[in-house]
This record gives sequence, C-alpha cells and structure tokens, in this order.
Amino acid sequence: MVPRRAQLLEFAVLGLLHEGPTHGYDLRRRLNEALGPFRALSYGTLYPALKTLLGRGLIAEAPDPGRRGKRPRVVYELTAAGKEHFADLVARADSSAYEDDAFDVRFAFFARTESEVRLRILEGRRGRLEDDLERVRERAVRSRERLDSYTAALQQHGEERAEREVRWLTELIDAERRHPTDPGPQP
Repeated sequence: MVPRRAQLLEFAVLGLLHEGPTHGYDLRRRLNEALGPFRALSYGTLYPALKTLLGRGLIAEAPDPGRRGKRPRVVYELTAAGKEHFADLVARADSSAYEDDAFDVRFAFFARTESEVRLRILEGRRGRLEDDLERVRERAVRSRERLDSYTAALQQHGEERAEREVRWLTELIDAERRHPTDPGPQP
C-alpha cells in the first residue's frame, strides 16, 4: 500500500510533467507554487518520488538540451504510460479526492479535470464540510459552559472557517454548473 502523501506527490508530479518536461529544481519550485506555502517540498522527498516514478516507467530522464556548462542537468518527462496513468488519476472522484490532505492537490489540477468530475469532487468536499460543521455545532452547544474563552474562540474560528469554505465551494459549484468549460465564480 502506497502512503497517502506519496500518492498525492505522484499525482502532483505527473500533473506538472503533463504540462511539459522539466528538471528537478524547476519541478520542486512549481510544486511548491501549486501546492501552496504550507506544503513546502524538500529535495529529500522529491527525488525518491522521481526515482519511484522512473522505476514504474511513468516518467523518463533525458539530458537538458539547453544546458551548457559544468554539469548536465536531467530533465524529466512523462512517458505514454505516465500520461495514461495521470488521466486515470485525474478522472477519479472518490471520497479520497475531497479529504483535507488531497483536496488542495486535486484542485490545483482542476484545469485538467473533466467538468463532471470537478463537480463531484466539489460537491463531495462541500458535503463533508457540512457534516463536519454540523458535528462541531452540536458539540459546541453541549460544551459551551465548560469551555474557557480561548478554547471557545478557537472553536468559533474553526466554525467560521468551515462556513467560509462551504460558501466558496457553493460558488464554485454554481459556476461549474453555469459554465462547465470556464469554471470559477462569476462576478
């Protein structure tokens, strides 16, 4: 069984290489941009993942033709098997696609995802958050008197954050239904 974090990294690497060949340094930079500042990716994580993908025949190495100098740089590119595997991954809309650790990664590659799959993922995410929000509210009612002011403030903050994300997801879902080829909230 492949660890969840490794699966997400595989998805992200294949997604970026789907845009075109690149070397490890640029791939790391683009992964950090796509995944956000709170998911910094080290070379100690990236290069073992690349080695695994090479071993599975999903990517290939080539010398960088534009690199002249002391040390040749390796460029990574998708193989036909890698393109097919990424297409399979991006077509999935099971519950793992809208869990906390995976949703942001999947969302970063929504441009390569079919509209109906995007919609299922967005609706699944919203439904999961609405269920979580209901449970948080029920617990809050039962425990309000026992909470100190800091814990109550943290609980309130979490509730407001979930409410904002539900509203945002609803806007995205509405936009997806209106304009499946050009999603995003419309003004």
